[in-house]
Amino acid sequence: MTSILTNVAALGALQTLRTIDLNMEKTQDQISSGYRVKDASDNAAYWSIATGMKSDQSSMGTVVDALGLAAAKTDTAYAGLNQTIDLLKKIKDKMITASEPGVDRDKVGTEIDQLKQQLISVSKSAAFSGENWIYNTASAAMPTKKMVGALTRSSSGQIGIQTIDFNAANSVLVDQDTAERGILTKRYEFNPTATSTASYYLVDAGSTHAAGNGITFNNNTYTAPAEITVNSTVTDTKLAQMLTTVDGILKSVVNITAELGAIKSRVDSQTNFVKDLVSVIEKGVGQLVDADMNEASTRLKALQTQQQLGIQSLSIANTNASNIMQLFRNG
Repeated sequence: MTSILTNVAALGALQTLRTIDLNMEKTQDQISSGYRVKDASDNAAYWSIATGMKSDQSSMGTVVDALGLAAAKTDTAYAGLNQTIDLLKKIKDKMITASEPGVDRDKVGTEIDQLKQQLISVSKSAAFSGENWIYNTASAAMPTKKMVGALTRSSSGQIGIQTIDFNAANSVLVDQDTAERGILTKRYEFNPTATSTASYYLVDAGSTHAAGNGITFNNNTYTAPAEITVNSTVTDTKLAQMLTTVDGILKSVVNITAELGAIKSRVDSQTNFVKDLVSVIEKGVGQLVDADMNEASTRLKALQTQQQLGIQSLSIANTNASNIMQLFRNG
């Protein structure tokens, strides 16, 4: 039946054209934004997962920054300890030289004094962002340093922060307040189980020694510690004792450097892991919400063709009323 009141063909063509236009709008939005799932209305499940993972990805970027700061602090302290080891080796070599017959010990002592001043300078300089892990100026002992190591999310969705801890009290070389807290400033008892004992410290930072005259250990009375210095009045016995003490100090610094080196390696490894994890999350989110541009462009071409055909179909349907008028004219 043909009606001049209701153009069924035109209504059908119009509905088809509306559907095509809606699909074209959706496809063009995918092409312009690059997202297949842009809003929750596109795919609520994928959008929810992607939004949560993007939040974690952003947080992990902050973790990477925090690890970078931790790495910088660790590297600075590590560099200071390595330089200290080199200087201690030189001091040890100078003391061995001073043990040789005929050597001017006063000149050797002057060189050693300069190396000791350099030790203090290195300790002071090993600071990053206001933190120095090998030089302590506070009245309290150096606290444990906590560094952000990772961001974790449990199966229940609870977020946790993992830290990398380092007891910086072990790495202090010079302590301005209490000498016994610094590897270079504290007193070292030479052969403390012997009846007669001596104690030495390497550098004087103006700090006080807790153990002085009258302190007993294993029923032995200790004398006040003496600074390690070399001059023409130093006896061979004392020189040998001081050399042994310096060697012990060197071993202590080597040990703490090895410990800090392990922390440094862990921070570097964790940094690389978190960076890789950020990349994996980005790839996973992309697979959920990113639009396939090849598919979208092909679909757009097809929709454009359908749109042209839909417009033509609507145009043909709209001519039906005119065709009816032609029938009346022929009558």
